[in-house]
Amino acid sequence: MAFSTTISFYDNSLLLKKPINGLINNQPRTPLGHLKFAPLKIQATYVAGPSSKHSFQSQEVGNKSQKVPLLAFEFKEYMINKANQVNKALDEAVPLQHPQKINEAMRYSLLAGGKRVRPVLCIASCELVGGDEGLAMPAACALEMIHTMSLIHDDLPCMDNDDLRRGKPTSHKIFGEDTAVLAGDALLSLAFEHVARNTKNVSSDRVVQAIAELGSTVGSKGLVAGQIVDIDSEGKEVSLSTLEYIHVHKTAKLLEAAVVCGAIMGGADATSVERLRKYARSIGLLFQVVDDILDVTKSSEELGKTAGKDLESDKATYPKLMGIDEAKKFAAQLVDEANQGLAFFDHVKAAPLYHFANYIATRQN
Repeated sequence: MAFSTTISFYDNSLLLKKPINGLINNQPRTPLGHLKFAPLKIQATYVAGPSSKHSFQSQEVGNKSQKVPLLAFEFKEYMINKANQVNKALDEAVPLQHPQKINEAMRYSLLAGGKRVRPVLCIASCELVGGDEGLAMPAACALEMIHTMSLIHDDLPCMDNDDLRRGKPTSHKIFGEDTAVLAGDALLSLAFEHVARNTKNVSSDRVVQAIAELGSTVGSKGLVAGQIVDIDSEGKEVSLSTLEYIHVHKTAKLLEAAVVCGAIMGGADATSVERLRKYARSIGLLFQVVDDILDVTKSSEELGKTAGKDLESDKATYPKLMGIDEAKKFAAQLVDEANQGLAFFDHVKAAPLYHFANYIATRQN
């Protein structure tokens, strides 16, 4: 996806203005029904097969833009319920055992709160294609372990040097740099073990496919690639294409893996997986655009982490390169593109993912 500083305007007036709380009753304050989902040439039909797996058929219906109303859906309740189940599974996955110090450090960061966006996305994707929460939960936990590892390492003095994360002192401030590094390493290795050991009622081929997705996401073709380019870009003039590369790899890839792994575990065919990948790439980049905006518009208390760090370290961000107004317009465009990726699926079953895109766009921390 290429960027330019001139971006078409999408009339998403609620983006980055209304909190998600306005969307959890039958009469949302500002519905997304007015969103114009760019020119699509498809009509989706949901087909339930005798094996209880689901397939999706499509056909061209012309060049006119399709408008998809945001269905009434108790998204806040959905997020809370799923996050509670994820927290329970994470607590069981990392018990306090010998050597206690490393397990305390792992649990400190892993169980420190957070919205559990990545694991809940994994579960929602699995359920969309006909799976259930149990099939996706080991992968969902693995994604949160990987995400937590990235936060621990990102906060280290040799990286972003941050003292606050999720409203609490960062791992190295509590346990020391040496233990923080090891806690991150342990969470990363545990993530892969957890998927391999605990995934049930999913074919071994699909488990391997999901593990490969996770591996490519976190390694030198994914998160690490984004991190190294980000470090090398500090204090330099950075183009939008370089900024895209950083955030697609550093942030979007893990959100993409969440959606893709959920679909794999749920039994999706290759075409459906790629359609969901398109959705996930858009919300992944959206997440970072919003993060950049919040970094310059919110306080540390509101964010639960140190605000203004990107400005202080002279990092390239979307507001810095585009201005806040254009960054907000770009966020609206990404919501549109994300919803295009869902157009082939049953819109009722896809309701959590439609709401997820709006949630990411309107989050306040």
